[in-house]
Amino acid sequence: MSQILNNDWHDVLADEFKKPYYKELRNFLISEYKTRIIYPDKHDIFNALHYTPLKDMKVLLLGLDPYHDENQAHGLSFSVMPGQRIPPSLQNIYKELKDDLGYDIPSNGYLKKWADQGVLLLNTVLTVRAHQANSHQGMGWEQFTDAVIRAVNKQDRPIVIFLWGKPAQSKKPMLTNDRHLVLTAPHPSPLSAYRGFFGSKPFSKANAFLEKRGVGKIDWKLD
Repeated sequence: MSQILNNDWHDVLADEFKKPYYKELRNFLISEYKTRIIYPDKHDIFNALHYTPLKDMKVLLLGLDPYHDENQAHGLSFSVMPGQRIPPSLQNIYKELKDDLGYDIPSNGYLKKWADQGVLLLNTVLTVRAHQANSHQGMGWEQFTDAVIRAVNKQDRPIVIFLWGKPAQSKKPMLTNDRHLVLTAPHPSPLSAYRGFFGSKPFSKANAFLEKRGVGKIDWKLD
C-alpha cells in the first residue's frame, strides 16, 4: 500500500511512511481494500504526487475527499476519469475558468494536463469508501497531507496556493512563507459558488503572480 513515490516526493516524505500513524493507516487500508469497495484504485492513491514532482510545482489546489462514485476518482483533486460526467463543483470551476480567461468549457473532467504543468491536485484525504463521503476522514491521511503542505510551504520559490472553502482554508495557518501567494475563495460547490467563488478570478491571478516572478504560467486551457 505504501508504494514508493517515484520522484523527489519520496525523499521529502520518506519519514512519514515510517511513523506509527502511517503504519496504522496502511493496515486500515489493507483491510478496507480487501473487504469493501474503495476509491480510487490502490495504484492511483498517490497520483497527485506522482504526476507533479515538488521541484516542478507551481500551484497547489487543495481538495478534500476523493469522489466516491464508480470510475470517478483517480488520485487528483476535482478531476475525474475521461468519459465520466463532470461533477457539479468542477462544472463551476470551468464556468469560472471561462469567465476569467475566456476558455471554452471542456467536454471532460480530466485535469492531468494541469498536473503535468506543476499544479499539485491534492486532496487532504486520499481514499474513500464507495458512496460514503468522508468515510476515511480521521484515519491518518490528514497527517500525511499536512506533511505535504508543510513541504510546499518551505519551498524558497514562488508558489500559488488555492484554498477553496472553509476546510481548505483551515490549512492557511500552515502557509507562512511570504514568497507564496495564498488565494482563498468559497468552495465551487453549487451550495457556495455564488458566495464569491464566481468572480474570484483565481486562474488569471495565479498566472500574473507567476509571470511577474519569472515563473512560466500555467496553460489552464483544457481540450
